[in-house]
Amino acid sequence: MTEIKKNLVCWAVSDGRAGIEANCLGLAAAMGLSPVIHHVQMKAPWKWLPPALLPLHSGIYDASAFSPQKAEENSWPENNWPDIIIGCGRQAALFTALVRKLSKRKTFAIQIQDPKVPPSLYDLVITPEHDTLRGPNVLTTCGALNKITPDLLKQGKGELAPRITNLPRPLVAVLVGGKSKAYDLTADIIHQLGNQLQKLHQQTGCGFLVTTSRRTGQENEVLLSGYLKDLPAFVWDGHAPNPYFGFLGSADAIVVTSDSVNMVTEAASTGRPVFTVDLKGGSKKFDRFHRKLRDDGIIRPFTGRLDSWSYPPLCESHRIAKIILKKLDDSGRLSQKNKSQ
Repeated sequence: MTEIKKNLVCWAVSDGRAGIEANCLGLAAAMGLSPVIHHVQMKAPWKWLPPALLPLHSGIYDASAFSPQKAEENSWPENNWPDIIIGCGRQAALFTALVRKLSKRKTFAIQIQDPKVPPSLYDLVITPEHDTLRGPNVLTTCGALNKITPDLLKQGKGELAPRITNLPRPLVAVLVGGKSKAYDLTADIIHQLGNQLQKLHQQTGCGFLVTTSRRTGQENEVLLSGYLKDLPAFVWDGHAPNPYFGFLGSADAIVVTSDSVNMVTEAASTGRPVFTVDLKGGSKKFDRFHRKLRDDGIIRPFTGRLDSWSYPPLCESHRIAKIILKKLDDSGRLSQKNKSQ
C-alpha cells in the first residue's frame, strides 16, 4: 500500500491560516501523501456571501488559485487534476467541490469541516462530532485533525531539550489562545491563570513552557508575563524556530485555554493530562466538544493543581486516513493508479 500511496497526487487547499491548513496537512501525512499546498480566496463579491448561495463556477475564484507558481496564467488545467484534493474551511469549500466537478469526478474530493453546502458535492466530508452535520458520506472526528505523531513529538522534544536544561521538572506546557467569535480572554482570566500557575509552582516546584497566540493580545501578554517573571519558565517570543511540538513532546502535563479546538485536540494527542482554562463566552458547539473530552477522561478544568491520569492519545488523523484509504482501495482507484505508473 505504501508504494501505491506515493503515486497519488494530492492537493491541500485552505485560506492559508495555520490552524485551518493543519487539518489538511495532518490528514495528508496520515495517508502517506506529500501534498501540493494551495491557498485560495474567493473573489468579491462572492467571498462575502454564504456558500449555499454561490454558484459552483470557476469564476468565483482567480484562476491563479490553481497554481501559485503560475499566477500570470489565467486558465484552469484541463487534464492535470490531482488524484485527491483535501480542502478545509469556508474559502476552500467550493474550490474542493469545483475541482471534483471540473475533473469529471476523477479527483477524489475530501472536505474537512462543515462546508455549509450539500455533502453530495464531495466524495467525503469530515466534520467534528460537535458539529451537527451528518450524512452517508460524512465521517465524524473527536476534535480537529492534525499531524501529531509519536515520532513528531519525540523529534520536537529532542530539538527543544538544549534550550530548557535549566528548567525544573515536572514540566507544564501552557498554551494560551485568545479572543475569537465564541470566546473572549479577559484581564480577570489572565489574573486567575497567573495566580494558579504561581500556586502550582509553589506546590510542585514545576517549570513552565509557555506560548501565546496572535489572538492573546498585547495587554494580556504583559499581564501574564508579570506573573511569570519570577517563575522558572521558557516563554516563546514568537521568533523561529517554533518550539510548539517540543512543548507538547516535553510536557508532563498541559494547560490550554478552551477557545481553540485545534490546541485542545493537539494537547490530547499526547496522552498527557490536559487541563483546560475556561474563557468568557462559549457556544453549544464548543460545549459539546469539551463535554465529550471530559466524559472520555481526557480533559479536566485547571484549578492550580497537578493531578495525573492517563488515556489513549487521540489519533483521529490516522483513524480517518485508514477509512479513506480503504474506500479508495475498494473503489479500485488505488489499483488503477498503480497500474498506470
